[in-house]
Amino acid sequence: MNLGYDQKLYILAFDHRGSFQKKFFGIEGEPDSEQTAIIADAKHLIYEGLLQAVSAGADASATGVLVDEQFGSTVPAEAREKGLKLAMPAERSGQNMFDFQYGDDFGAHIEAFSPDFTKVLVRYNPDGNEAENAEQLTKLGRLSDWLHAHERKFLFELLVPAEDAQLQSVGGDSDRYDAELRPELMRRAIAEIQDAGIEVDIWKIEGVEERSDCEMLVAQARAGEGREGVTCVVLGRGADDAKVDHWLTQAAPVDGFIGFAIGRSIWWDPLKAYVDGKIERSAGARKIAENYLRFVAVYERAKAPVRS
Repeated sequence: MNLGYDQKLYILAFDHRGSFQKKFFGIEGEPDSEQTAIIADAKHLIYEGLLQAVSAGADASATGVLVDEQFGSTVPAEAREKGLKLAMPAERSGQNMFDFQYGDDFGAHIEAFSPDFTKVLVRYNPDGNEAENAEQLTKLGRLSDWLHAHERKFLFELLVPAEDAQLQSVGGDSDRYDAELRPELMRRAIAEIQDAGIEVDIWKIEGVEERSDCEMLVAQARAGEGREGVTCVVLGRGADDAKVDHWLTQAAPVDGFIGFAIGRSIWWDPLKAYVDGKIERSAGARKIAENYLRFVAVYERAKAPVRS
């Protein structure tokens, strides 16, 4: 199976688990069956918003759902029935270092749901702890080998959190870190992951300020034999609309970017309003649909060639 994915892909991400149950419902530790049902119902509302977006004109073949097994309930099966693209996480939630959610049984869980994309979230700074980076690469290599042996696509969410020295070098300014240091660190991280034999089909990466940085990241993602079809999508990081719009606008015209995977920036506010009893369920779903469609429109406008 060739590496990569060459179709448009606009993913609504709601595979959040530990942070979701704590921040929305104040549930610490392992939720019981009743609490799990409450959380799953809230996640289903997010999915209902996505269905409204499709009904309003979103291209179902380009619309993706990123949802977890723990709280996703019927959403994975429903998404497949609707012809939407399905992505599901393999990582344990809330960990600084990558580990498998289901240990050695990860393959059985992937096969049980058969998602279009298996996703991991990985925090990896090339200037970080060498032993920890090496440990992560070993586990990720095992997953990569399994996925491609079973002809399954790999969606890799890369986060590059600042090391203390890096942040100090820009006066403790996280915005300066994002603009001045993070793009090259991301490129180095991708290169190190590739050099470890980990083959990714789609890189889910943090937005960058400059189009040239988008071009650099695609070039690295496609560096090496057999990677010419590898692509990238932009993640939202829970940022406000203006920031996400900027990231999408920089990435969309670049060959090799195929869309986005945005979560909290789309559903956080309307879902919180619903959970707090401030709006009806239908209003929450409608607002989620509107937010999703707005980001699709931003991306599509930025991608369209300028007509003279």
